[in-house]
Amino acid sequence: MKKYILFLAFISLITSALYAENNNNTNKLTLKEAITLAQLQSVDAAVALNELKTAYWEYRTHKADQLPEINFTGTIPSYNNNYGKYQQSDGSYTYVQNNWLGINGKISVDQNIALTGGKISLNTSLDFNRQLGKGAFNEYMSIPFGITLVQPVFGVNNHKWGRRIEPVRYKEAKAAYIESVEEVTLATISYFFSLLQAMENLAISNQNLENANKLYDIAVAKRKIGHISENELMQLELSALQAKGIVTEAQSNLNARMFQLRSFLALSEQDIIEPVVPELAPSFRMDYNAILEKAHENNSFAQNIVRRQLEADYAVASAKGNQRSINLFASIGYTGKDITFDKAYDNLRGNQIVEIGLSVPILDWGKRKGKVKVAESNREVILSRTKQEQMNFNQNIFLLVENFNNQAGQLDIAGQADKIAEKRYHTSIETFMIGRINILDLNDAQKSKDEAKIKYIQELYKYWNYFYNIRSITLYDFIADTNLDADFEALLEQGSKSRQ
Repeated sequence: MKKYILFLAFISLITSALYAENNNNTNKLTLKEAITLAQLQSVDAAVALNELKTAYWEYRTHKADQLPEINFTGTIPSYNNNYGKYQQSDGSYTYVQNNWLGINGKISVDQNIALTGGKISLNTSLDFNRQLGKGAFNEYMSIPFGITLVQPVFGVNNHKWGRRIEPVRYKEAKAAYIESVEEVTLATISYFFSLLQAMENLAISNQNLENANKLYDIAVAKRKIGHISENELMQLELSALQAKGIVTEAQSNLNARMFQLRSFLALSEQDIIEPVVPELAPSFRMDYNAILEKAHENNSFAQNIVRRQLEADYAVASAKGNQRSINLFASIGYTGKDITFDKAYDNLRGNQIVEIGLSVPILDWGKRKGKVKVAESNREVILSRTKQEQMNFNQNIFLLVENFNNQAGQLDIAGQADKIAEKRYHTSIETFMIGRINILDLNDAQKSKDEAKIKYIQELYKYWNYFYNIRSITLYDFIADTNLDADFEALLEQGSKSRQ
C-alpha cells in the first residue's frame, strides 16, 4: 500500500463524517474503522512513528558519512603580547617580549574511503602574521593546494562494516514500525471486543430482567389460583431482583470498556461507541510453509538475526585489529611565503610529509589475545541464541497457523450452539408458563443461553486475533493479497509537520 497515509486519512474523514450525522453522538463503529482510527490517532502509533524517525536519522547520518564534507577551520584573530624564555647563543636564558597578531583559515574537502577505511582530504589554507611594536612587519604563508591521506594499515575498516550493518538496521526498523502499527491493531481488537462483549452482556441482562419481571407477574397470578407453590413464587421474585442487580453491574462494566476504547482511539468523552459485530474474513486455510516464508521475508526478526550476527563478526574483527596498530599519514602539496599577499602564491615550494606510526605490543600478558577470544566466544553465544530464537519463532508461527485454521470450526460450533440455546430458552419460557417445567429448568436454560451468546463473541474475538497476529508477523495483507507497506518519507514528513 504505497498510498498508505492517504488511504488512512480518507477512511478517517469518512468515519468523522459518519459521526457528524448523529446528533446524539452515538456512533456505530466497525472493527475496520476502529483499527484505522487507532493507527492514525492513538498514542501507541505516535510512539512507533517517533522510533521510526530515530532509526531514519541514524541511517541518514550513516549515508552522509560516506559523502564528501567541506569544512572550514580558522582563527580570526589570535593576538599575543607576552614574555617568553629565550636561549641565547652563549647558552644563557633571557626573556623577550613577543607581540603579534595572527589570522589563519583552512578549507578542506574530506572524503572517507569505504574500501580501505582511510580518509583523504584536499585542502587549501592561508596564514597571516603581523609582528607588532617597533619594526612591525607582515608575513603571509599560503598552501594553495594540498592532499592529505590518513590510512590505518591493519586496523578494522569501520566504514566497510558500517555499510554492511546500517542498511540492515534501517530495514529492521522499517519492518518494526509496521509491526508496531499492527500491535496497535491487536490492542484495538482487544478493546473493541471487550466493549462488544460488555454491550452484549448488558443486552442479555436487560432481556433477562424483562423476562424475569414478566415471569414474576405471571407467577403472582398463578399463585392466586394455586398453580404454583409459594417457594416457586419467591424463587422468581429473587431471580427478578438478581437480574436487576446484574443489569447495574453490566452497565458499569460497559461504561468502563467504553471509556477504555474511547481513550485509546483519542475520541471525545461525549462520543458513545456502538460496536458492530464484525463479519468473518473470506474463508481460506493458511499454509504453514507459506506463512513461514512470508515471515522470514518481511518480519523484523529476520533482519534482527542478520544484524546481530554482523555485529558479532564486527566485534571479532575489531578485537583482532586492535592487536597491533600501524597508521600511515601522508601529505603532499605546495607552500609559499612572503611579506605580501600576492607574492605568497609565487615561487611555491614542495611540501611533503610522510609518517608511519605503529604500535605493536611486545609483552601484554595475553591481554589483546584474550579480548579476541572473548569476542569470539560472544559471537558463538549469539549464534546459539539466534538459532534457538529462530526455532521458537517458527514454533510460534506453527501454533498460530494451527489455531487460526481450527478457529473457523470452533466459531461455527459456537454459532450453532448460540442459536440452539436461544431457541431452547424461548421454548423453556413457554413450557414454564403452561407448568410443564419448574423454575430450576428455566434458570438452567437461561444460563445456557447467556453462556452460548458470550462464547460466540469470545470465539469471534479469537478468530480475528489469530488472523491479525499472523498478519503482524508476516506483514502481509491476506485479504488484499499484498505486503503491508508504507510511504516512510511521507510518514516522516507528516510527523515533522505535526510538530510545527
